[in-house]
Amino acid sequence: MKKTLLGLLCAGVLFSSQAVAKNVVIGAPMLTFADKWQTYLQDAIRDFDAQHDDVEIKLSDANSDPARLLNDVETFIDQNVDALLVVPTDPNIVKVIGRKAKKAGIPLVIVNRKPNDEDMELVTSFVGSDELEGGRMQADFIVNQLNGEPAEASILMGVLGLDATTKRTQGNKEVFAKHDNIKVLAEQEGKWERDRGLQITENLLAANKKLNVIVSNNDEMAIGAILASRKLGYKDEDLLIVGLDATPDALEYLGKGLDATIFQSAYGQGTTGAEHAYKAAKGERVPHVSWVPFELVTPANKEEYQAKYKK
Repeated sequence: MKKTLLGLLCAGVLFSSQAVAKNVVIGAPMLTFADKWQTYLQDAIRDFDAQHDDVEIKLSDANSDPARLLNDVETFIDQNVDALLVVPTDPNIVKVIGRKAKKAGIPLVIVNRKPNDEDMELVTSFVGSDELEGGRMQADFIVNQLNGEPAEASILMGVLGLDATTKRTQGNKEVFAKHDNIKVLAEQEGKWERDRGLQITENLLAANKKLNVIVSNNDEMAIGAILASRKLGYKDEDLLIVGLDATPDALEYLGKGLDATIFQSAYGQGTTGAEHAYKAAKGERVPHVSWVPFELVTPANKEEYQAKYKK
């Protein structure tokens, strides 16, 4: 009888241990697996998963389609995940996602693309970088490089309507407006794409020989601008080109057509987002907003940032 009772007690302890050790499951609907910078953010999330034995993070690819992203969110809610970790297609969709998550009682962490201010109450935590500051840092670098010399500039913009596009461009223009020597000739949508950056810049340079500054909302379009300038026979010193993200590809162009970029830490955003979702799933308190700082990168310190991708 004593042996039977002892066996039952041991079994009960084992069962309780297994219950306590239950994995945290996080549903992570991602914007797209095709965008280069986003893949670094996703790698950071996967790294967090690999480093924690008690968590499983399920990533899905919305392929930049809002309807598909919403469907992915609904699928994870139906699976009764412990938390949602979402990179939204646009700020407006967060309202719908937030309401669904709140109804299901599931913590919601938004990464990279900031929700509209009025929808922040539906979000457990937002992790990203201050886009306005990123744009200002680009423009400040250009102002310092020009040192009062006259300049005619163009701004290559990401997808219109996105917070990153709006705020980075606003930051550029706020700084430029304080300097009479800088005139913004054009603002055109390149949708974050290298090919579009190339085409837009080629047309702008062909139409205006005085254009000597190109500031891009991201690195891919900036690389497109470099390729366009080379195609038209420009020398590196003829143009001041500044990007944003500090991707490995862009770092290769630093000092070879690209004058500067701004490091946006995909790893920092992905890791912090995953950590907040993990803690929120376990009932722990997390910051409502976490900013991951931007950092200026020039040819002088590019090796430091190249090393970040080799870790």
